[in-house]
Amino acid sequence: MSLKTLSSRVMFKLYKHGVPALRPRQAAAVLGRSSYNTHTPEFPGGADRFRVVDLRSDAATKPGPRMRRAMAEVEFGDDALEEDPTVNELQNIAADMFGMEAALFVPTGTMSNLIAVMAHCRERGDEMIVGNLSHLHIYEQGGSAQLAGVHATTVTTLPDGTFDLDQLELNIRHGYPDPYYSRSRLICVENTHNIQGGRVLPLTFLQEVRAMADKYGMFVHMDGARVMNAAVAQGVPPSTILQHTHSVSVSLSKGLGAPVGTMLAGPKDFISQAIQWRQALGGGMLQAGVLAAAGKVALLEMAGRLEEDHHNARTFAQALLNCDPPLFNIDLTTVETNIVRFHLQEPSLTPPEFCARIGQVGDGEEAVLGQGIKVLMCPYLGNSVRAVWHLGISPEDTQLAIQKMQFVASQYLKEKLGAQ
Repeated sequence: MSLKTLSSRVMFKLYKHGVPALRPRQAAAVLGRSSYNTHTPEFPGGADRFRVVDLRSDAATKPGPRMRRAMAEVEFGDDALEEDPTVNELQNIAADMFGMEAALFVPTGTMSNLIAVMAHCRERGDEMIVGNLSHLHIYEQGGSAQLAGVHATTVTTLPDGTFDLDQLELNIRHGYPDPYYSRSRLICVENTHNIQGGRVLPLTFLQEVRAMADKYGMFVHMDGARVMNAAVAQGVPPSTILQHTHSVSVSLSKGLGAPVGTMLAGPKDFISQAIQWRQALGGGMLQAGVLAAAGKVALLEMAGRLEEDHHNARTFAQALLNCDPPLFNIDLTTVETNIVRFHLQEPSLTPPEFCARIGQVGDGEEAVLGQGIKVLMCPYLGNSVRAVWHLGISPEDTQLAIQKMQFVASQYLKEKLGAQ
């Protein structure tokens, strides 16, 4: 399915659920320089002389005017009693969009993943299998072990975000009950894969993982914080991806631009269990409609614009490759969505130093570039740097980031030559 068709489906759901689309003139007033881009921050006190381009995370997004209006006009109810109409509608929209029986609105992605583990692994001592570079394994403080008593076995994450299926099968425990082993209950995948640079999991891989899970009576959970990016990149609706999973966690507050929230979706009995665990973890919400209203706009209106983020990320990645002097190493085929992870080829220029240089206004910069530019990035694993595009970053912002990157590279070369 083409991106145009996917966007049309999103618009159809928008009308189906009674959310009015913006007419061109309204859109121009709301969107400004770029689709749904609300503003470009400036350095305090610097007027137009200093610009800030924040590429640290797509969680840096802020609600635009359309989303703020929806939040202001919401009808309230009590979600703890399942009586908040906006929350209920959001959950129905998500379940329908993801091809699942039911969905639950959860405050965060970390909580959502933990709830999924707890709902699938019903007994303490059960085991899940995860990639060794997965967000769930590295960045969520081992909550599955701390709070759920679920043991994690890791398989090696490959560069494309998948893992070897033979290795996966070797790690599945057989013959339960056994006094020596945990019971293998859950396989977790991540799509898109954060650490591996926003890689999109192939549908064939997901199909094979599901077949293996079915063979051994296990479940498949997807940490799909950015699964909408994957759907856009593959030109398919999210339900095509998620047909191979039993459950999914989808962030509303990254590229989709909501201020708070994640959708957890799966079978009805799974969501019934999830409601219990959400309450136990302190996440039962009351008048949550003000947040759910933003979530509705995020799901129904924001997916179609993710391709802009992907395009801007590829533009920057190409500029890294074309940079003179050639300080950067990146494989363009790995830039599939909105994340660019690149390496520095100069041993004396470390990722922390590069991020410090590109994140401050250097001497002579205003004379060369016409203004000061601060580009915020993060030093990352494996001596690399990560930059993430989102709705707050326009094509113009991307060009500013390219200008600053080239300025930093040229200044570094001058310093190096001067020291010789």
